[in-house]
Amino acid sequence: MPTEAGLHRTPLYEHHVELGARMVPFAGWEMPVQYEGVIPEHLAVRRDAGAFDVSHMGEIDVEGPRARELLDSLLSNDLGRIDTGQAQYTLLTNERGGIVDDLIVYQLDPCRFFLIVNASNADADFDWIRERELRGSDVRDVSDEYGLIAVQGPRSLERLGLEEAPAFTFAEGEIDGIACMVNRTGYTGEKGVELMVMADEAGELWERVLARGVKPCGLGARDTLRLEVCYPLHGNDITPDTDAISAGLGWVCALDGRDFTGADELRRIKEQGPEQRLAAFVMEEKAIPRQGMPIAEGGEVTSGTHSPMLDRGIGMGYVPAELVQPGEEITIDVRGKPRTAKIVPKPIYKREEH
Repeated sequence: MPTEAGLHRTPLYEHHVELGARMVPFAGWEMPVQYEGVIPEHLAVRRDAGAFDVSHMGEIDVEGPRARELLDSLLSNDLGRIDTGQAQYTLLTNERGGIVDDLIVYQLDPCRFFLIVNASNADADFDWIRERELRGSDVRDVSDEYGLIAVQGPRSLERLGLEEAPAFTFAEGEIDGIACMVNRTGYTGEKGVELMVMADEAGELWERVLARGVKPCGLGARDTLRLEVCYPLHGNDITPDTDAISAGLGWVCALDGRDFTGADELRRIKEQGPEQRLAAFVMEEKAIPRQGMPIAEGGEVTSGTHSPMLDRGIGMGYVPAELVQPGEEITIDVRGKPRTAKIVPKPIYKREEH
């Protein structure tokens, strides 16, 4: 039920308020941006374990004898590469090869799939898929039925008492007696899980997770964590107007012999080479880049922040394709002042193995 301001609240809203979280509007939801602070929450995930309320994400159920056929016609990756109990990162693309959304698809059985999509695009994604529904497929928006808690960090499995399992797999499980789907996925670059639970049990699961020594984390740390490892954010780094090849997501586009929406255009761009590419960079001078700042050589910053791990400004942005070489220098207009940055390989931050 939306608030007077028209914002939705997750099943964990009261828990965030009790913990003293600073709540902000995000994608139509009232969400915690931080509790103790972005930096301590970021460091908790890099060094131990942190928990994020991601119940604002959308969930779409697609089932029926032609469910796979429907999704094969719409999603960029090849569903034939996964089996029941496995998940896949993929794109929902438009006729221009633009990215309607990036999402994860879970195969529950050969005739039933579950999509977890970005909160800001949940309604649009559902409408897009529903409008293209085939006879023999049934598309349902089940977002209100579930809560979703991401537990991320090198000690996340230890804290939760879970065994190791391959990334992008999932299975039914429980945490302290609370049944949930344990998804081996995440958005931080760390080991971790995303726990999907019935909405009316989300609060209890959240309390059990925190009682195991996991630090609550907000959207602020989620953004700095994902940017350090160069995970794109829809609406910033990728949009319906940016194609997958230019965005460096050609690896999730199975273009050989497949005919999903926009595949022909993506094949053309891949063959000709994109004019711009999404590059990662680190500031050479003391400055923090932000979304929308112009890049003098062409293009603009799509995401920027201060990296707690590197203690420097970092970001991503579209630049002329010929400049996307590690070591190339670019100039960013930081509030009217030219500041030098260096193109670096992705990810910007990588854990040192000892």
